[in-house]
Amino acid sequence: MDLKIDRAHGARIYDYILGGKDNYAVDRAAGEASLRLWPALRVHMLENRSFMHRVARYLAESGVRQFLDIGTGIPTSPNLHEVVQAIAPDARVVYVDKDPTVLAHAKARMASTPQGRTAYVCADMREPEAILSDPRLCDTLDLSQPVGLTLIAVLHFVPEDGLAQQVVRRLVDALVPGSYLAASIATDEFAPVPLAGVRQVYEAYGEKVRFWSKAETEDFFAGLDVVDPGIVQIHKWRPLPGAAPVPDADIAMYGGVARKP
Repeated sequence: MDLKIDRAHGARIYDYILGGKDNYAVDRAAGEASLRLWPALRVHMLENRSFMHRVARYLAESGVRQFLDIGTGIPTSPNLHEVVQAIAPDARVVYVDKDPTVLAHAKARMASTPQGRTAYVCADMREPEAILSDPRLCDTLDLSQPVGLTLIAVLHFVPEDGLAQQVVRRLVDALVPGSYLAASIATDEFAPVPLAGVRQVYEAYGEKVRFWSKAETEDFFAGLDVVDPGIVQIHKWRPLPGAAPVPDADIAMYGGVARKP
């Protein structure tokens, strides 16, 4: 297994900044350099994790029982399947990531409820056909029934012009009406100066990043019925009662949820 520890990886940088141990020296170096430029990065990443939890609960409470999570990242409890299976023990979840480190930890740590199922697919989101046709996905999810597609903090790692939009369109096209798309996507609209430096750090350590405007983010949800409050900074998407206020300048991610009509 090639762990590719000669270059940083977004999931492992994320793990390091959140206090995890599943990272390497190159990831820690990239994380520290980024934090020096933008100290709010840790707050930002914690809010993204919280957004994922709220989205997962919303989808499960809305009746979704199948989930396709692409760009899983290194497991940090509670993971998506833990959140949704606490509400619906029979929920089924397929995790997808291309980093072998992520998949190695996922297999070791993520155990489903007896009523539900989890599966793990090692694939690149740039190749949606390979994901959709993978036997592990086809054995776990019934694509003739609604699916919650979650793309949390992953689309900004697809910098090629038009490719991220094509990938999302193909994935959504494969889902039946009543399915949902949930995504969080990086933006530099609230802290452009430090984030320009963060992007340079990521790229210097081997991880390309693209920032998206709000209008560009909304395009990913075109043709879908966007759930209130719409496409907003992630800390503003249905915050929990009593949640501590977070300055807008500390959050560099738009997020939203939409239902396929």
